Amino acid sequence: MDSKQKTIQFGSNRIQIEDIINIAQTQNPVALSDNALFCQRIDKGVAFLDQLLKEEGHIYGVTTGYGDSCTVEVPLNLVHELPVHLTRFHGCGLGELFSNAQGRAILAARLVSLSQGYSGVSWDLLNLLVEMLNHNIVPVIPQEGSVGASGDLTPLSYIAGALIGERDVYYQGEVMRSEKAFELAGLKPIKLRPKEGLAIMNGTAVMTAIACLAYDRAAYLAKLMTRVTALASLALKGNSNHFDDILFSVKPHSGQQQIAAWIQGDLNHHTHPRNSDRLQDRYSIRCAPHVIGVLQDSLPWLRSFIENELNSANDNPIIDGIGEHVLHGGHFYGGHIAMAMDSMKNCVANLADLADRQIATLVDVKMNNGLPSNLSGAKGERQFINHGFKAIQIGCSAWTAEALKLTMPASVFSRSTECHNQDKVSMGTIAARDCLRVLQLTEQVVAATLLASVQAIRLRVEKHELELNSFTAEVAEMINDISTFFEMLNEDRPTDQLLRQTITYIQEKRWALYEK
Repeated sequence: MDSKQKTIQFGSNRIQIEDIINIAQTQNPVALSDNALFCQRIDKGVAFLDQLLKEEGHIYGVTTGYGDSCTVEVPLNLVHELPVHLTRFHGCGLGELFSNAQGRAILAARLVSLSQGYSGVSWDLLNLLVEMLNHNIVPVIPQEGSVGASGDLTPLSYIAGALIGERDVYYQGEVMRSEKAFELAGLKPIKLRPKEGLAIMNGTAVMTAIACLAYDRAAYLAKLMTRVTALASLALKGNSNHFDDILFSVKPHSGQQQIAAWIQGDLNHHTHPRNSDRLQDRYSIRCAPHVIGVLQDSLPWLRSFIENELNSANDNPIIDGIGEHVLHGGHFYGGHIAMAMDSMKNCVANLADLADRQIATLVDVKMNNGLPSNLSGAKGERQFINHGFKAIQIGCSAWTAEALKLTMPASVFSRSTECHNQDKVSMGTIAARDCLRVLQLTEQVVAATLLASVQAIRLRVEKHELELNSFTAEVAEMINDISTFFEMLNEDRPTDQLLRQTITYIQEKRWALYEK
């Protein structure tokens, strides 16, 4: 771990999406705050629960069974075993596994919620979560099994189980039992106190963590698709007046205006205005700010939904140790994240559709304004046997169709479950997982369209139809960088590894876009 990295504190400051991204991807160190009010909330919450137990208080999930079993009174001598059983019977997750980075985001999101000080958890639990992040001991969590209320019970049980040494974790490049990883790291499992199993599992940490990761990728895609549109416009000899600032002043969506301004800047409109023979370009170029702008204008409210959920106490019951209240409610319901993710995947899939239409125009001699068929760079008689981007464009159609199919909102598919106790659920985690898949598919389409646009521009430059000195420094730099790993497609060759490499560069944010 880089000792110069900023330590992210939990318990006093509001945590932002960027903090979760840094913890997940760059493994920023974390720590608990020494804020007096935070410490008081933790201490008073534990003391209040202990007091209630001594007085044989009736507390859901502490002295009762869970969910529909809340009418079952648990003998006091078995109360300490109850949280362990909760972690075990929820160990039924299936599907693909969350990655190490995704698991770190989930750990961090749960720590944020518990650090609000309204969950009745001990310092031992909080400290072990901190140590797990700082030692990169990450629970192996299956993706499937949550209905998004009563929170992410099944996937979060893999955190609870890891804390007590009973589940697998990623550690030092291997998968091993958490007990062994703790031993290697000089740590020890904890024994869950009453309420602690429920506090870890009964919340929205999985969907919220995934939403943070999705937001970060979507925000970058909005910028990248803006740059791709500018490149496609250059390649198609488009009309830069479509992005005029006066034009966009009369439709004042601020995000849409920003996208148009970025494209106008990329096209070097004021220095080299580009007036095509066509009065109006096709919608996939002309209306690109209107398509990308929907996502850009949605980012502020998406951030608000995600960060409010992130910085909330979202388990049940809420333990107010200072005021001595046990408050039974439904804060585990992930409706806001479900709405955010269903909306985001719609906006993102529209970027896939936009990019797919752009590459379809670029490869088609009926529409690409003089570019060779399928953007093949083959010369002479070689052009008759080479097919350039033909199959890549077919792939884009497939990836786009799959992304569009996944825009069906998950949040409307509530299923009554758990003996009708959980009779209205959010499906927020399914929506978040859908959104990740839509992002992946869209990144694939955008990667292909980016490469196609660069190929087309280089073909124009070869024919002296475009001048390199007419490009902005940022656009020229990006084209030159892509040219270092993308050899012109003059002769047919497999391109799967090139596409994968480009997608990885997108996910790593190789190109700093519109940062000034």
